[in-house]
Amino acid sequence: MIPARYAPILFGFLLSWFMSGMVSAITVYRGLDDGGSFFGTWFGAWFSSWIIAFPVVLIVAPITRRLVAKLTK
Repeated sequence: MIPARYAPILFGFLLSWFMSGMVSAITVYRGLDDGGSFFGTWFGAWFSSWIIAFPVVLIVAPITRRLVAKLTK
């Protein structure tokens, strides 16, 4: 078990792991077939990722908090 004082760090680690994995997967998927400009490609990837990331944070954050509570004392 991990001491409870590390809970905020563990929470940030797990949430960022889930979110960056999901966002980078969307970004890579969107970039594979788009031959547009950097800004247009980046903005499209960011915006579509954000549209998905926001509701996912609302779902994943409580799950991550419960996981952190189980992993800490």
